[in-house]
Amino acid sequence: MSSLQKPTTRFRALLARRQITMIPSVGDAFSARLIAHEGFEALMSSGNAASAMKLGMPDVGVMTLRENADNAGQMAAASGLPVFADADTGYGNALNVRRTIMEFERAGVAAVMIEDQVSPKRCGMLAGKSVIPSTEMEGKVKAALDARSDDDFVICARTDARAVEGLAAALRRAEAYQKAGADVIFVEGPKTIEEAREIARNIDIPLLYNITPTGSVPPLDVATLESIGFRLLSCSVYMLLAALPSMQNFLRVLKATGDVAKAGAGAASMKEYLEILRLDDWQSREALFTPPASIDDRKA
Repeated sequence: MSSLQKPTTRFRALLARRQITMIPSVGDAFSARLIAHEGFEALMSSGNAASAMKLGMPDVGVMTLRENADNAGQMAAASGLPVFADADTGYGNALNVRRTIMEFERAGVAAVMIEDQVSPKRCGMLAGKSVIPSTEMEGKVKAALDARSDDDFVICARTDARAVEGLAAALRRAEAYQKAGADVIFVEGPKTIEEAREIARNIDIPLLYNITPTGSVPPLDVATLESIGFRLLSCSVYMLLAALPSMQNFLRVLKATGDVAKAGAGAASMKEYLEILRLDDWQSREALFTPPASIDDRKA
C-alpha cells in the first residue's frame, strides 16, 4: 500500500481486506510514532489515553473537540499512519457532529468514531453510562456523513447500549446505525465469545472489537476474531498501562536512592530513542536545505 495515497484511502483499503487490522490505542504523538516504527499499518487515537496523556484527567468527557482533534492530527503527522480517532459523542447534537467531522477531517485523520452515550460521556469501561434514543443517534450518523468532504473518510458508529439495555437492544441499535449509513460498527462490551459471534451475524459491514484491561470483554486473539468476522482490533489503554510500571519504578528508585544511573537501569538507549524520532532523517534534510556554513556555526 503506497504511503502517497491519502490516509483515508489507505484506511479504506485496510477495511476491505478479510484479515483483521490491529490498531493499537494511544493518546500522544510520541506513542503514535513508536507504533509506526514497529511496523503497524494504522492506529487509534484513544479518548481515554488522550485525556490521560494530554490533560492528566480521566475519560469522563472533559476533553474538548479542539483539544481532541488537534491531538489526533499531531498523532497522524508524527506517525504517517491512518488514524482512527475517538470523537466521543460528537460533542453535542447533529450540528455539533457536523462541526466535529469538519475539524477531524481538517486535522488529517482517516476515521472517527461517534458513540450513542448521553453527553458528557463516560469511558466505556466505567459504570453509570446512559444512552440517547436510537433515532437521535441515527440523525448524528447521517449528519456525519453529510459533513464529510472526502468520501473515503470513515464514520464509525458505536453503541454503548450493551451495558445499559442488554445485547438485543444493542444489536437493534447497531443495525439501525448501519442502515443510517455508518461505515463501521462498534458494539461496545460483549461479555462472551458467543455475544461477539452474535454481533458479527447481525452486522455485515466492518466491525471493531476492543479489548479492555478490566477483563469485562473476552481477550480474543486475531485469528479468532478474523474467523468470527471482525475487521479492526483495538486494545484500549494497554500500551500506556504497559509503560506505567517502568515509569513508576524509575521514579520510586530515584526518590529512594537519588541515583539516576540505578533508577535508569534497563532503560532504552538514546540511540533507540532518536531512531524512533527519525533524527537522521531530520538532519539529512537540514543538510540538504541549509547552507553548510550555518550548520558549521551551530556546531562551533
